Amino acid sequence: MKRRLPSQVMVVFAAAFASLAAAAADMSVFFGTQGSGKGIGISVARFDSDTGRLADLRLDVEAVRPGFFVVHPDGRHLYACDSSSPGGICAYAVDPMTANLTFLNRAPSGGDDPSYVCLDHTARFALVANYNSGSVAVFALKPDGSIGERTAFAQHTGRSVNPQRQKQAHAHSIIVDPSNRFVLSADLGVDKLFVYRFDAAAGTLTPNNPPFAAITPGSGPRHVTFHPNGRWVYLINELACTVTGFNWASSRGELAEFQTISTLPADFKGTNTAAEILVHPNGRFIYGSNRGNNSIAVFSIDPASGRLAPVEHVSTRGKTPRNFAFDPTGNWIICSNQDSGTAVVFRVDGVNGRLTQTGQPVPVPFPFCERFLPAAR
Repeated sequence: MKRRLPSQVMVVFAAAFASLAAAAADMSVFFGTQGSGKGIGISVARFDSDTGRLADLRLDVEAVRPGFFVVHPDGRHLYACDSSSPGGICAYAVDPMTANLTFLNRAPSGGDDPSYVCLDHTARFALVANYNSGSVAVFALKPDGSIGERTAFAQHTGRSVNPQRQKQAHAHSIIVDPSNRFVLSADLGVDKLFVYRFDAAAGTLTPNNPPFAAITPGSGPRHVTFHPNGRWVYLINELACTVTGFNWASSRGELAEFQTISTLPADFKGTNTAAEILVHPNGRFIYGSNRGNNSIAVFSIDPASGRLAPVEHVSTRGKTPRNFAFDPTGNWIICSNQDSGTAVVFRVDGVNGRLTQTGQPVPVPFPFCERFLPAAR
């Protein structure tokens, strides 16, 4: 007998996806970079979600290594990692009509090379993972959108089996669970997916019991995401080039592994590291990027068990596809090829999950991460 989702969950999920699908056709898309210097920072382009056309790229604001960033749900603020040493987190105001950014302030991130930033579901706190120093932190956001006091800090410790990449902790990502009561942080250096209890009133973190899920030694956990049903968690492992699926016990904050599957074609023999992982908004497919094979791996998701099955591997038409993102309609993916300096648009088939390239690669200076801003109405 197949397990069915609670009807109220399905209603909320359907309403949310319908709202996304109704987003404006013309919107802005931001691109971050790991570069710095004159004429380098956060760029912005126009994107047409009817045709998939990406055009009119321009530098929005100069910034120091704004590699990974997140747009506030209000569409009026953006928070970017300053991946320096010591690192920082920067706040910007966004003009929703022009997509112009105005710098608000910068706060020390509490460590070196911050590589990931997200917001909690109240959008009152920003959470950051510091890669080089292996720590995570939480910051309160002020009413004007600027970054306020640090409300939490946690230091990861340990090492794992890879002598080059796992000599110490390397916190690579941090996300909040759908209930806003738990925080997950993937640490590449110690092969652990940490779980913290999150106090959404105070912005504090407390180690959960159990405090982490151990990953196969040498895997190198990188990014993690939840399925829309809230019951499954998917982790992409950078060094092993695998995706690990977990059942998520939302009442206890507990992870139980049910599958690990390769992101690579069976006949691939070269060097590769895995990078980004995203679940399609319809919950039927999952996508992961391969740097070396230079592809996006597509998997179908079994609706009863959450297990993955390979669908295809699609060339990104460039080198080192570090990150990619769905547009608000869920009909398109934009992937940035870091070492080729290009962004590529793919149409997403919502029925079979397959990707079809649309147009030619678009030049983007040192692309790292991309995020959409729907056009103001």
